[in-house]
Amino acid sequence: MRKICLFIAMSLDGYIADSKGGVDWLQGQGNDNENIDAYSQFAKSIDTVLMGWNTYHQVVTELSPKEWIYNNFITYVITHNEQASSEKIQFVNINPGDLIKKLKEEKGKDIWICGGANLIQQLMNEDLIDCYYITVIPILLGSGIRLFENAKHQIKLRLLKTQSYNGMIDLIYVRR
Repeated sequence: MRKICLFIAMSLDGYIADSKGGVDWLQGQGNDNENIDAYSQFAKSIDTVLMGWNTYHQVVTELSPKEWIYNNFITYVITHNEQASSEKIQFVNINPGDLIKKLKEEKGKDIWICGGANLIQQLMNEDLIDCYYITVIPILLGSGIRLFENAKHQIKLRLLKTQSYNGMIDLIYVRR
């Protein structure tokens, strides 16, 4: 069965975006010659991306306005906004948990929960995330959008792997 994987970066104090929603701080300390590309390794294991409207909007207006950077995957955007879907991007107005349960039953690779915080929290509260790939960025933001907030219950995890490069730390956990 397909796994549901959160792959995301956060500040050392637990934020995935600054107080204005910005992510321009997502970088290491800049003096490491190691060329570790955790994203490319992760991307080999997935074929589906799930994101909320705000994340989608940020990608197409700020982060990559000229090119859809997730073209190798089928992307589902959870939204109440009426949008025309394409072959690669499906806009859906559905409960994220129901969509995940449906997608898990289909054949394919794992499913990436790309963001944002609201979507992640909904899926955590339904205990639907199997793997947590979290990169800790060496910065303290002080405020912003928290990754883990308002959890309805504990989720016990088992650490699978850590790696450190360029001042960043990758943590990979699975549910126990």
